[in-house]
Amino acid sequence: MADKSFSLSQSLPADETSLKHMLKLAAPMIVTHISFTIMQFVDRFMVSRLGTEALAAILPAGFMSFVPASFAVGVMISVNTFVSQSLGRGKKKDCSNYCWQAIYMGLIYSFVTLVILWPAAPAIFKMMGHDRAVAGMEIIYFRIMLYTQVVAVFSWSSSQFFMGIHRPIVTMYAALCGQVVNVAANYVLIFGKLGFPKMGIAGAAWGTFIGIAVGVGIIMAMFISSNINATFRTRRTLSIDLPKMGDLLKVGLPAGFELMLNVAFWGVILFWLVGTFGKEAMAATSAVLSCINVSVMPVVGLSTALTAAVGKTIGRNKKNLATKQTSVCLKIALVYMGLVGVCFFLFRNAIMLFWAPDDNKVIELGANILVLAAIYQVFYAARIIYGGSLRGAGDTVWLAIVSALGAVVILGLGGLLIVKFFQPIGPVGPWIAATFSIIAVGLANRWRFKTNRWMQIDLFKRRAVGVPVEIGATIE
Repeated sequence: MADKSFSLSQSLPADETSLKHMLKLAAPMIVTHISFTIMQFVDRFMVSRLGTEALAAILPAGFMSFVPASFAVGVMISVNTFVSQSLGRGKKKDCSNYCWQAIYMGLIYSFVTLVILWPAAPAIFKMMGHDRAVAGMEIIYFRIMLYTQVVAVFSWSSSQFFMGIHRPIVTMYAALCGQVVNVAANYVLIFGKLGFPKMGIAGAAWGTFIGIAVGVGIIMAMFISSNINATFRTRRTLSIDLPKMGDLLKVGLPAGFELMLNVAFWGVILFWLVGTFGKEAMAATSAVLSCINVSVMPVVGLSTALTAAVGKTIGRNKKNLATKQTSVCLKIALVYMGLVGVCFFLFRNAIMLFWAPDDNKVIELGANILVLAAIYQVFYAARIIYGGSLRGAGDTVWLAIVSALGAVVILGLGGLLIVKFFQPIGPVGPWIAATFSIIAVGLANRWRFKTNRWMQIDLFKRRAVGVPVEIGATIE
């Protein structure tokens, strides 16, 4: 039986470089990325009602938990690249097998990080020098999020699979269901409703766990459903395939290091530097980053769709179409992020009043930081869109090197020097370094794309046929 469920290709226009095509492909992924960010946004907003200390704790703890997870997420982005290129080459069984390999590797990695980091949590946050009350909340949230990431492995991999086969609406439905559950669970667990004890920041973490678990159940049920199995043999491709794991690691390891460095330096270093100016500065940074995460997610979703579109066209050996697809997506992103920047600048005080209605110092600091956020929005758009296109071609080594230089040299070292030698600037100093980092990486990614060197990459150039290692019967 041919799979017709959730089929995007049957309704898309013939012109795969058109604005309508790209928006139709990207729309579900935009909704998906926004929903996951809203999940975090809801956590932070509800927790902010518990006081400044709780707001100061939740984002550093979330960032710290995502530092190891970001490596796995970055590696799994390569699933999109290989699935979309395999789809373009007509190798549909390979699409699902790549997904299973990512799940196996992700589970091993997440269990290892859980075992190592759970007992290390007190030492990690003690090193950051935060207030005792804030650090106590950070440890609680951090540990629960480590459990969450074990479950999230299935979502990270399968969502890239559905994007790669151009059926992102499956991921969207699963994410929306998980978001609804998360909001309800947050309300009940954070504030102690319906007979449950008031758990505070721990309730926010468990609410996220429950929401992600529900989304995982839905998306995995679709992954092994009869319709998807009929086309991609998802129930028959569970065998371990070491060459395919090697494929994913070859392209995914640079992407994993890139994302991990970004999270580490944006989260750990930024909060470490800002944290030296007190909990009000940390609360302001938490609020601003929450706004930025929500605003940027449509472009991240567009970039994810672009990766799939570029991968498919490269798999069909139509690389010229990838250039036109990138141009269309870039125009959308620049217009959108430009408008976001204007809103950040004009409504900066109102935005901060929403987050900290009773703390004038947090409002003032956050408003100043939002000015910088407004400046770099269009460069952030270029960085994300060109990065998505280069990922579709498998040009992840370049992205990792440039991102590392921007994070370590400009943000890390530059931020440290600003804090040390320009102390009167205060917590705005590290954000100045962050702004220059985003501008530099955005321009570098644009240059790389314009050189067309990514067109010379062939991910399937080599390899004799490998012999998969069977791990048992199929689940059909």
